[in-house]
Amino acid sequence: MSASDQHIVLLRLSALGDCINASALVHAIATARPSWRISWILGATEAKLLAGIDAELPGVKLYAYRKNTGVRGMRALVQQIQSERGSVDVLLQLQLALRANLLSLLIPAARRIGFDWQRAKEGHALVTRERISANAGPHVLDAFFGVLPLLGIAAPATMHWPIVIPADAHAFAKAQLPDAGRYLLISPCSSHRLRNWRAERYASVAKFSFETLGLTPVLLGSSTPIELAMAEHIRSDLKDTPIIDLVGKDTLKQLAALMLRGKALLSPDSGPAHLAQALGTPVVGLYAATDPQRSGPYRSRQTCTNFYAQAAQQFLGKSTLRWGQRVEREGVMDLIDVERVCQLVRLVCDA
Repeated sequence: MSASDQHIVLLRLSALGDCINASALVHAIATARPSWRISWILGATEAKLLAGIDAELPGVKLYAYRKNTGVRGMRALVQQIQSERGSVDVLLQLQLALRANLLSLLIPAARRIGFDWQRAKEGHALVTRERISANAGPHVLDAFFGVLPLLGIAAPATMHWPIVIPADAHAFAKAQLPDAGRYLLISPCSSHRLRNWRAERYASVAKFSFETLGLTPVLLGSSTPIELAMAEHIRSDLKDTPIIDLVGKDTLKQLAALMLRGKALLSPDSGPAHLAQALGTPVVGLYAATDPQRSGPYRSRQTCTNFYAQAAQQFLGKSTLRWGQRVEREGVMDLIDVERVCQLVRLVCDA
């Protein structure tokens, strides 16, 4: 197989925000080496958001893996990829999880590239042979881009996230939010309960954004019980403030279109935060349980609260933590005060 005709398999199953970041890596590889075939194994939900990527990048194909299919599903998926795309030259194993490591063992590849020793965990180092530089930046996206030198590709001057939004999703977003740029989008829940801020504090920022900045607050999220309860609590605290509640009322593609119509997004460490920044919508990120320098919205890290070091000291009694370690403890998000968040919302809107 010549260097001009390579088959790359990227293994990044989840989570939503990490797959959004990985899409920037896929774009960088595909545009630098348009003759290469890139097969991306990802989760079913993540595949729904990133569907249509092949329209912009013809050499890329998504393969959705469903967890409930187990090892049998893994084998069938690998066989499908080999049948449709040919033998694998390079495996990019970019997930630190036992399930991903097991799946990677079923992929025969001449080269197996993964994270450096400092980042590796859960047996990751045992299933890879080549590693990114330990000097790759602290952010997850910096680590992803650490594979480019190993592929002989220069880092692009600018990053691009290939999120494809269909016309019907844009139409839905326009119908819900007709005055583009006049909304503070609020996605109040993370996939981890202990990363969520208090509902009454969201309500205070929403009231500030409406009364001081003239922005109508818009609630976003899925129809899980915890997100529906959060939305109800916020609404109950905003009886005299107009609010648009879209929790559980949109699809992932519609969510992407809604992001484009907001002035800014307020969110904890979550997939929507990464989606917003990928689409160019500024994010005010709420970070205490996790490190915004590692997992913050890449282009909005300067408008994230950062109480991670304080949380590590207060809740774990440690001054430094290993890469990726979380401080998910009851009360950790209470370190973030309303006044600071209002300042960041104003800063984003003024900018």
